[in-house]
Amino acid sequence: MSRIGKKPITVPKGVTVQIGADSVAVKGPKGELKFPLRREVKVAVEGATLTVEAVDEERQSRALQGTARACLANIIEGVTKGYEKKLEINGVGYEAAVEGKVLVLKLGFNRPIRFPIPTTVTIEAPTPTALLIKGIDNQQVGTVAASIRKLRKPEPYKGKGIKYADEVIKRKAGKAFASGGGA
Repeated sequence: MSRIGKKPITVPKGVTVQIGADSVAVKGPKGELKFPLRREVKVAVEGATLTVEAVDEERQSRALQGTARACLANIIEGVTKGYEKKLEINGVGYEAAVEGKVLVLKLGFNRPIRFPIPTTVTIEAPTPTALLIKGIDNQQVGTVAASIRKLRKPEPYKGKGIKYADEVIKRKAGKAFASGGGA
């Protein structure tokens, strides 16, 4: 039994939910998102609560019930509050700047990397070594943050690279010189 799928979702004031034949549209103060529905689940709105039910008791249907409920809860939170990810850039000469709809990253390569900013998210560079990625879709914000981080992953010796603000990099010692030397 899906315990998460059985929990009702409270719809805050200012958010409208419209259920179509194959999708659910959620509109809030920050924007509008649509969620495609599978035939194994059905969604109902009763007052200010949203419930997700499985059509039958198959294992797949119950799994999709929990998934659909979690995604709809994330969508409702996204259109009311929004999501954000913070990235930090560590390294000598490593920096970022936003130029129009392009993020320009200097990461120690022979040229700067020009990363096009998707229309669904906004990227800010409050300092040259910090990035703030904001949007209403949790998946989009996470995907953009992961693809920026992938451009120069943090290395374990000096910690140079792009990392999440709350990420902890395990450091390695490096070369240890032997005492009592050779030739």
